[in-house]
Amino acid sequence: MKESGPICREALACRAKILRSLRSYFDDCGFLECETPVRIPAPANEAFLEPPPSGSRWLRTSPELHMKRLLAAGSGKIYQIGPCFRAGECGRRHNPEFTMMEWYRPEETIAALYEDVATVVSLALGHTMTPHVFTVEEAYCKWAGWNPLEMWDEDRFDEDMALKIEPSLPQTGLVYLTHYPAPAAALAQLSPDDPRVAERFEAYLNGIEIANGYGELTDATEQRQRFEATIAMRQSRGLPTYPIDEAFLAVLDAMPPTAGIALGVDRLVMAAYGTTEIRDIRPFCEER
Repeated sequence: MKESGPICREALACRAKILRSLRSYFDDCGFLECETPVRIPAPANEAFLEPPPSGSRWLRTSPELHMKRLLAAGSGKIYQIGPCFRAGECGRRHNPEFTMMEWYRPEETIAALYEDVATVVSLALGHTMTPHVFTVEEAYCKWAGWNPLEMWDEDRFDEDMALKIEPSLPQTGLVYLTHYPAPAAALAQLSPDDPRVAERFEAYLNGIEIANGYGELTDATEQRQRFEATIAMRQSRGLPTYPIDEAFLAVLDAMPPTAGIALGVDRLVMAAYGTTEIRDIRPFCEER
C-alpha cells in the first residue's frame, strides 16, 4: 500500500495506461467513443445524488440520459470517458469532480456487462479476476437478517447496505451484488423472470464499489412514473428537485433493448496503483 501524498509521475503513468487499455478494449469490441454535454438542462432525478448548479443549468452526475438519446437515434455500441460531478462528495474515495466511464450494448443482456467488468478490471490490475457473486436477497438474509424482496424498507435498506452488507462482502477481489429489489431499480428494467427484482448489479473491487450496471428500462411511461416518484420523495425530505428531461423521455421508447453500465475510473486506478486515497491518483483534488 502506497503512502498518501502529492501526485507523482508514477500515478499519472498508471492512470494513462489504464485509460489506453479501456479505449483499446472497447474499440476492439466495435464500440464508438462519443462525447455528450457536461452542462445539462435537466439532470436525472435520483434519490440522493446532487448535481452542482452551473448558471441556469447543472453539471452532470452522469452522461446517461444523453447517451441513451444517441442509442435511440441508432448509434449502436457506444462508450464515453469523461468528467462527472456530485455536490458535497469529498473524502478518501470521493471528489466532487471525478472521471466516469459509461458504455452501452444495444440488443445485448446484462450478462455481457459481467464479462466486460471482469475483463477491464483484469486488464487494469494485470491478472485475471473471477468475480464472487451474491444476490441482494441472499446477502441481506445472511448479513442483515431480513429480506428486502419480501418487506421493502428504503431507509433500512440503505443503512444496512452501508453498515452491514458492504463491510461483509469479500474485501479482496471482484464481487458482484445482483438482483436489486424492484423499488431500487433506478433506470433498470424489472426482471421478466421475477418482477420482484430489477436487472441491476453493482461491482465491488477490493471492497470498494466501482460500477453500477442495468438491463436498461426502455418504457417512457414507466420511467416518467419513477422520476415523479423520486421527485415526490425528495420534496417530502426537503431536498431540491430538478426538471424532468422531456427530450430524453420523448425518444426512450425508440431505444433498443440495451445493457448499460457506469464505472468509476478513479477507483479502478486506485486499485491498480495500490491506494485507498483518491488524491493519490487524481491531480488537484478538493480538500476534505
